[in-house]
Formats: sequence, C-alpha cells, structure tokens
Amino acid sequence: MRFELNAPEELITPAPLPRRAANGVEWLPVPGWDFPWLWAGFSTRKGGLSRAYSIDDSPGLPAVAGELNLGITASDNRETVLRNRRLFAEAVSSDSATPLISLRQFHSNRIVRTSGTDAARNQPHKADGQITAEPGLLLAIQTADCIPVLVADRKRRAVAAFHAGWRGTLKRIVESGVGQMRLIFGSDPKDLVAAIGPGIGLCCYAVGEEVLSEFDSQFTYARDLFREVFDSDPVRKKYPMLFLTRRAPGHSPIGPSLHVDLIEANRRQLLSAGLAPESIQIVGGCTQSHPDLFFSHRGSHGHAGRMMAAIGIRRARKHRFP
Repeated sequence: MRFELNAPEELITPAPLPRRAANGVEWLPVPGWDFPWLWAGFSTRKGGLSRAYSIDDSPGLPAVAGELNLGITASDNRETVLRNRRLFAEAVSSDSATPLISLRQFHSNRIVRTSGTDAARNQPHKADGQITAEPGLLLAIQTADCIPVLVADRKRRAVAAFHAGWRGTLKRIVESGVGQMRLIFGSDPKDLVAAIGPGIGLCCYAVGEEVLSEFDSQFTYARDLFREVFDSDPVRKKYPMLFLTRRAPGHSPIGPSLHVDLIEANRRQLLSAGLAPESIQIVGGCTQSHPDLFFSHRGSHGHAGRMMAAIGIRRARKHRFP
C-alpha cells in the first residue's frame, strides 16, 4: 500500500512564538488556557545557564549566553540543571520554590498519582505519566523529540502530564491517562482540555516498517498517521546510486522514507478518550526542524539537552482580614 508522498519542507509546522519571563526564560504557554487556577507551559532551550549543548558554534545559528537544559545528564553540571529547573518553575508559576516533580521515564504506559510527599523524594517515580489534584505542585515531563501532552479538568481541577514517544503512543498512555483521571478524580471527558506540545514532526520522524506494523496491529486509523517523504537533497536526487544502502526503509538517508505523525496519533487518542476536538490545542513546532528553539535527540545525534512540559494547580490565595 502506498502513502501520500511529500517533501519534508511541505510538512514542517511553524515554530510557535515563545514568551520571555522576567528571569530570561523563554517558554510556551498554551493558547486559550487562561484559567486562573492553572499553571501550564512548555520549555524551550532558551534562557538558562547551561553550556553543555550550546549551538553557538553551529553555522547559521545565533550565539547564546546559556541554555535551559532541564535534564540531569552526564554532559551537564547537576547544580546548573537544578538552577535551570528553578528558573523554569518561576517562569510558569511565578515562584522558583514551586516543586517541579519529574519522573524516571522509560517509554511505558505507567501512570502515577503525585502528591506533596513526592516533592521531597530523592528518587523520582519510574513512570511516563503523572496525575494530581493537589495544589502547589508542577508535574513535569522531559522530552527531546517525544510528544508531551498536558491535560486539565476544568471542573474537578485535576491535572495530568504524559510522555508519549512512539512506544508510549502505541501503548495508549494518553488514552489510559484520561481513563485514570475518570477513575480517580471522577473526571468527565467533556470537562477536559488538552495541549500537545512540541515534538519531532511528521516532516522529520522517519521510522522503519516494524513501527508501521506495530501501529497497524493496534489502531484502525494507523494508515492515516503515516506518509512517505522523499529526500529533497539535489545531490542525492541527481546521483542516487552514490547513496545506495542495504538499510531498512525509514533508516536509510535515501527517500522516500516512511514517516509517522505522533502529534496526530496522540490527538486521535484524546478524541477516543472522549475529548471534544475544540478542547485540544496543538502548540506546534518540530523539535528537529527548529534547532534554535528546541533540543532534539535525533537532530543532534544523541547529544541533546532536555525540555520540560509542566502543569499544576495554583495554591489558593490567602486573604488578609482587618
């Protein structure tokens, strides 16, 4: 079966315009999410203190004073990353002391319920999703190409954050997560809103036939998620024999290659879980296509920092009486 054929540049989504916080962090709020009780946003690589993944030596890219790597990695200083996390928490919640609770992610569909006691844990939970109805916490998901999904219940005031790479998407982590919100908090899907953050786009996410087979076995709409993308490099087009390989489709530099749309896949899961189409916001931006704004594991051949998607419930304001 053949798929629609496109050039990569035809599929690139525009980069969103970040908001610059007073502390210099550039982050992405969710359009239309003006709920006074809610914190939510997606980080970029801009506005931090890290130098481990600097792009200022890359041709055509602007120099940067420091970057917002939010992942504890071997290449970056731990204290610098923790300071970056406080900066991001301050940008989203207006308070650098707001607990930013991350996970040990492993491409699963495991979801945990997070509480204030988790803020003091030295060891994060091993999971790829977390939910809470407790105010004062920021639930965080780390990404560098995978898809971050945030969900909020406008009526019950409960929130969730999910990490959806292709394996997590295949395991229906977002759909399962909405089910957990219904079970634990009594959430009604018609009261839920969701935001799908920046991740690797259909333009750049080449995969092998085995990924197509996996999706085909799980989703009736699987074929709608895939495209064939041809290489628009003029040298390769003129001299294709120079680039012949024995690698599987999706793993060769020669087009057409098979690409999957994880953003659309997770939007479909939100719809299947009962959310209305107008309740789902797609923030936009491909992490690999916009290296000046995002970290990309694929785009940097594995040498990448980590971004975060964060969501939380504001603390109730204390009123002073005369």
